[in-house]
Amino acid sequence: VTDESDFINRLGCSKEDTFKVVAIFGNTGDGKSHTLNQTFFGGYEVFKTSTSQSSCTLGVWCALNRQHKVLLMDTEGLLGSSSNENQRTRLLLKVLAISDIVIYRTRAERLHTDMFVFLSNASQAYLKHFKQELRFASQKYGISESDLGPTLLVFHETVYTEVLGDKKDISADGILRQMFKSKENPVDAFPKICYVGTKTVKPPTDFSRLQLCADAQIQDTSVRAARKPEIIFRSLKALNDKFSQKIETPQLNTFPDQYFTCTSRCLACRARCTLSMNHESEVESHDAGQDKLCEYQSGYGNKVFMCKNCLRNKKRVIVVPKTSCSADNSWMGFTKYIWSGYVYECSNCGVIYRSRQHWYGNEDEEKVLHVEFRHVWPQGPSALDGTHNAARKIIDSFHFLADTVSSVGARPTKYLSEWTADKINPSYWMPNSEITECAKCRQTFDCTEQKHHCRACGKGFCSVCSSRKRPVPERGWGIEPVRVCDACYEKSDTGTAIHKETAAEQGDLTARRVGEVVTTTFSAMASALDYPLGVIKNSAKPAYWVPDEEAKECWVCRRIFGPRLAIHHCRACGQGVCEDCSPNKRAVPLRGWDYPVRVCKKCEKKTDKI
Repeated sequence: VTDESDFINRLGCSKEDTFKVVAIFGNTGDGKSHTLNQTFFGGYEVFKTSTSQSSCTLGVWCALNRQHKVLLMDTEGLLGSSSNENQRTRLLLKVLAISDIVIYRTRAERLHTDMFVFLSNASQAYLKHFKQELRFASQKYGISESDLGPTLLVFHETVYTEVLGDKKDISADGILRQMFKSKENPVDAFPKICYVGTKTVKPPTDFSRLQLCADAQIQDTSVRAARKPEIIFRSLKALNDKFSQKIETPQLNTFPDQYFTCTSRCLACRARCTLSMNHESEVESHDAGQDKLCEYQSGYGNKVFMCKNCLRNKKRVIVVPKTSCSADNSWMGFTKYIWSGYVYECSNCGVIYRSRQHWYGNEDEEKVLHVEFRHVWPQGPSALDGTHNAARKIIDSFHFLADTVSSVGARPTKYLSEWTADKINPSYWMPNSEITECAKCRQTFDCTEQKHHCRACGKGFCSVCSSRKRPVPERGWGIEPVRVCDACYEKSDTGTAIHKETAAEQGDLTARRVGEVVTTTFSAMASALDYPLGVIKNSAKPAYWVPDEEAKECWVCRRIFGPRLAIHHCRACGQGVCEDCSPNKRAVPLRGWDYPVRVCKKCEKKTDKI
């Protein structure tokens, strides 16, 4: 069709005639052409039908029905064999935009998802693109156009299943609209949705209900009014001129990579990992592909430095800012750090940069370093741009000295303190020398763990199994709550017989009470000193370490931290781990630890360099 006159001549109508546009859509082979012939032409084959496997309708075909005063458009079927599916879909959406009534023909036992998706996408395309363009066309040609979208008529044919029917409080049309809403497929562009269902137990198909519904919508002018053929042509031409650029041919893939690849995404650039699912079990780090470059985010510290000299020799050696080189000990390195600043040390070239090597005129670090931005994966290492751990190294040195002294003197000191305590303990208390395990949980006491006595039964317990308090007047402890085990806590009263029997033991309690007052005083002083020491330790932690208050459980075994399970930090990942899950040591040069330090079992198994 070349122009308006050619369009009118081919239809065989005059310029003053007015028509409504009725277009039919649906999957290939569902009988769209046959439906138009039976509904509007009494079964006469105006639109070509075929029994062959190849599609008989390519593109868009038009025919005029003078009796109903409608312009019918038969479209190419969806899901059919096409050289460019996107181009075909765009053509169908243009036809849908200029239509007054849209018939969607489906022959299936149940309404398929592709129908809901296609009509929803068509609705969104109409509201976003076609509606505004049709308004511009009406202003350009001085014609009156309705802002409302077309009426949607769904013709559903089944053989075995029942079609949608009216219920007590809702019609079949309302049920269909609810189905669109429940599937999160909005169809706001269609002001009216009609459902026509027919069950064909024995051919031929009954089109009578479709004819009645179509006639009613053709006569209804509340949504769209009849238009002249030149207006219909101009509207279609305006859309075709606007949206006519070449579209890429889609590459269909039945099983896309998203089904099988890892779902992790980079926290900095949102790039997706290209490796297979659950690849972490194979001790393999995430990978976004060589073509996916990351962007720098200061919050994640995903900037790494490489030695330029090694990079020229095709070696990728990562260097990090450190307080000292690997040849210096902690104290010597800390002294040099105060005087000369931090250093960059390459495993091949040695120290390649010092921040304050000279009093003035120090060269820029970018002359010897190459900067690269790395991906940051969930539950992966953070702060890749290096962390200054000088303070932590000093504290570790103090800890090493203190642990050495305490490990040598812990056992004799423990024996002396327990012997002294037994001398002032009440006679009904079990001696400390006989207590080797908790009387309830049966956990063995080590040389540093404190043993606690239940004031009621006198047996030895750990701190967890004797954390409750209640008055024990029957043992001479008065009405103030004192430490008891869980079993004795449940016994609120042990009787007066014990009280009479133990009345002579009041003298034994005096020495113990005095000892507890002295112990409590020294414990309060120790707690007052522990607080500033804790602040110093927290401030000395590297930036990538997880704070103690956030580490509730071991990163490896998931055991809850508590008095019996101390928190340690892996020098590679910075997570909180227990001592059993971090028994070995390994150098972590990427974190500035050139000598063997504590690492967890997860980081110890990594094949890549840490």
